[in-house]
Amino acid sequence: MNSDFLRDKAIETQCVQAGYYPENQDARVMPIVQSTTYKFDTADELGDVFDLKVAANMYTRLGNPTLNWLEEKIAVLEGGVGAVTTSSGQSANLFAIINITKTGEHVIAMSNLYGGTHTLLGTQLKKFGIDVEFVDPHEPLERMKQRVRRETRLVFAETLGNPALDVLDFAKVSELARFADVPLVVDNTFPTPYLCKPFEFGANIVTHSTTKYMDGHATSVGGVVVDGGNFNWDNGKYPELTTPDLDYHGLVYTESFGPAAFIAKTRAGLLRDIGATMSPMNAFLTNLGLETLHLRMERHSENALRVAKYLEAHEKVEWVNYPGLESSKDYELAQKYLPKGCAGIVSFGPKGGSAGARKVIDTLQLATLVTHVGDIRTHTIHPASTTHRQLSEEQLIAAGVKPDLIRLNVGIENIDDILADLEAGLAKL
Repeated sequence: MNSDFLRDKAIETQCVQAGYYPENQDARVMPIVQSTTYKFDTADELGDVFDLKVAANMYTRLGNPTLNWLEEKIAVLEGGVGAVTTSSGQSANLFAIINITKTGEHVIAMSNLYGGTHTLLGTQLKKFGIDVEFVDPHEPLERMKQRVRRETRLVFAETLGNPALDVLDFAKVSELARFADVPLVVDNTFPTPYLCKPFEFGANIVTHSTTKYMDGHATSVGGVVVDGGNFNWDNGKYPELTTPDLDYHGLVYTESFGPAAFIAKTRAGLLRDIGATMSPMNAFLTNLGLETLHLRMERHSENALRVAKYLEAHEKVEWVNYPGLESSKDYELAQKYLPKGCAGIVSFGPKGGSAGARKVIDTLQLATLVTHVGDIRTHTIHPASTTHRQLSEEQLIAAGVKPDLIRLNVGIENIDDILADLEAGLAKL
């Protein structure tokens, strides 16, 4: 069995079987290779690995068998040609951008991003001399096209905005990227490939914080960049990939790696030089989580829809946002791009504004207050005063973060217990 055999199988089977393919008498469960180094028989053999002529593990900063198996699984799940794991979702997003963008160039990003991603793009990349322009995802396409510059190098978006839960209009944003002749980079953390596969809707690069649903148990920080292999880099805009890399004796990535040029450069350049490498233990735990991804995402989505309907009917709730609700402005987009479910995140505003939101959060017992989202337990947080605290009022509005917004991570516990906890919290208002 190998990846070619599994690529036409159902995603449920891929979750369990893809990535690690044991041979006769090998360990059936994916092993943890807790080693920084690897033995070679000859100097020439190791030299060929350093020259990228041969694919092999030479040092765990650049690759490790456990990491490789996880990368293979995620590439299969997303339908990509390759993947690189990283130490966090933030480093995955950083790699996806700076792999093809440098000082003096321009990025178009949707404004409804996770707070940490917003500051990464808007503050840190600015220090690199990369100009990131944030655009309202609901803006008409023709107006978006006016943002395109000669220096534009990519479009960045999230499948589901965090925490506003806007569903990405793939048709519109992928058309924007095609108009600009640049890749569409999509953070697919919230839906995971079980609920949405962005490559099928026009994305070219996909990123994840594997810390969230992929791990699913709040044990392992990590990220991943996945290459769709579906963008023509030879359009005059990406000399990083189409001209000789002097660090590798003039190797040209598009010539040596074809459709996998982007991900090959991510590993050979950024992972080598920056070293934001996932640990083998975290890769093992993330793979363990992925084996039940399909089961968990079904339950998360089912419970979240029940919670959203309950909150929508509650007299002490001012508003509810969940794309699976028929009343949601993004319901039609959710039916198109997320037909199997909308994941487990619900945002809502109780009566009493920001003070009311904090009071509900402080009262809940089953739903714990933590800086996390996307695992099996029910969690809650007040983004305006925590995860998005660094944003200005104007930026908060653009990101869809209202002062009274509660982000509820609906877990896989018994739904009646979750609803009872919410009832007890809202009763205190």
